[in-house]
Amino acid sequence: MEQSFNNKVVAITGGTDGIGKALVQAMLAKGATVATCARNQDKLYQLQTQNAGAPLLTVVADVSKENDCRHFIESTLHAFGKIDILINNAGISMRALFADAEIDVIRKLMDVNFYGALCCTKYALDSIIKQKGVIVGVSSIAGYRGLPGRTGYSASKFALQGWLESLRTEMLDKGVNVMWVCPGFTTSNIRQAALNEKAEAHGETSMDEEKMMSAATCADHIVKAIEERKRTLILTFNGIRTVWLNKLFPKLTDKLVHRFFFKKGKLIQ
Repeated sequence: MEQSFNNKVVAITGGTDGIGKALVQAMLAKGATVATCARNQDKLYQLQTQNAGAPLLTVVADVSKENDCRHFIESTLHAFGKIDILINNAGISMRALFADAEIDVIRKLMDVNFYGALCCTKYALDSIIKQKGVIVGVSSIAGYRGLPGRTGYSASKFALQGWLESLRTEMLDKGVNVMWVCPGFTTSNIRQAALNEKAEAHGETSMDEEKMMSAATCADHIVKAIEERKRTLILTFNGIRTVWLNKLFPKLTDKLVHRFFFKKGKLIQ
């Protein structure tokens, strides 16, 4: 077992499913002390049971609520005395055309994906600065390139990356590394939980999960990037290609993205 994160306290939001759960497991395997939060108490209990005896703190918290963010961070500091690494992983997506979507859909996405990361980071920042630690935002290619049917999701990820880039620049002389990672399509429940035009969970997806990167593989890449104190991480070739095409040939990319997300004139779900 590798022990490169010995004596490190890692706080991870959204740790009961998908990439977040894989990150919890990966960090524990690396020797870290881990705190995680999620809204579902039963899933947190299952996670704690699966890792019985491990240095793991679980906290019920909804990151769309500032007081819950404060409670998660303060609970972690009370239990372990510090936070070395904060991974802002909790997030939700959407699948609905903007013309059909209620405003509340966009607001919910911003509250979780942007303000959740912002609030958790704000309350953890003093400790992270003291430890010369790492702040991570789990973003998306949608933070580089606006995606149809995901207007609120793209908006929240653009906001996340802009804020993290600003924060990174502010932290350059404090020894804190700020990074954002873009996993691409990964096996998780984010598509099932994605909001429809009424801000309700879709509950299903037409995408083939078997062809996607596993959450465990994604987590391993993120952990390595944290060790190397990288600035950004884009995990798929399609993601890298999309970012560069959008920079160099934006009009062409508009057409290619439209072709990918619309089949026979209808948005793919």
